[in-house]
Amino acid sequence: MIGKLSGRIDYKAADHVLLDVKGVGYVVHVSDRTLMALPGPGGMAALYTELLVREDLLQLFGFTTLMEKEWHRLLVSVQGVGAKAAMAILGTLGPEGVARALAIGDAGAIRKAPGVGPKLAQRVVMELKDKAPAVMAMGGTAPDLDGDSEVIEAPEAPAEAPVPATKPKASARRLSQQAQADALSALTNLGYGPSEAAQAVATAAETETEAPALIRAALKLLAPK
Repeated sequence: MIGKLSGRIDYKAADHVLLDVKGVGYVVHVSDRTLMALPGPGGMAALYTELLVREDLLQLFGFTTLMEKEWHRLLVSVQGVGAKAAMAILGTLGPEGVARALAIGDAGAIRKAPGVGPKLAQRVVMELKDKAPAVMAMGGTAPDLDGDSEVIEAPEAPAEAPVPATKPKASARRLSQQAQADALSALTNLGYGPSEAAQAVATAAETETEAPALIRAALKLLAPK
């Protein structure tokens, strides 16, 4: 099983990249969001990978975080959701958006992904809503490969590899993930159930980004009416 690849991007296509790892080229399929975050040809990148094996097909799918990879694994476990549909959902919402949609039962958000109809979106929510708390908590600890990790130098790499322009955005996303994971942990330590805590944190995250503010807002949402 190929779990991670690091190397130089030879080219970027509509839905995949060719990653040169010490002279061996790997075609790695990625979501729209991941594709936009990766540097251009000649840039260095690292991706967690999932290998899809069928009788007549071998495909690698790439992710910048373990959280994104885990959501892909869970999405394809739902009947009717294939690997490409899972990538479409992740490309439309991002891993944090998927977690939020599932936590609050927002099938409409899942429907925004190309090729996902109302029945399938509802099935995704029903089957995975209880998984959201664990994956949201994982977001605070899962490594992120968006330009900060050390990569394996491929042969004949350009002297000046482009620096991904999305690095500040990636750092902000990691801080948001950490804040939500911390808030979720705090609420469960206070005795709230994982599902209700995840729903409150996901709702609070619409207006708050730091852990203390997230906790306060979530507690207000959880307070008896």
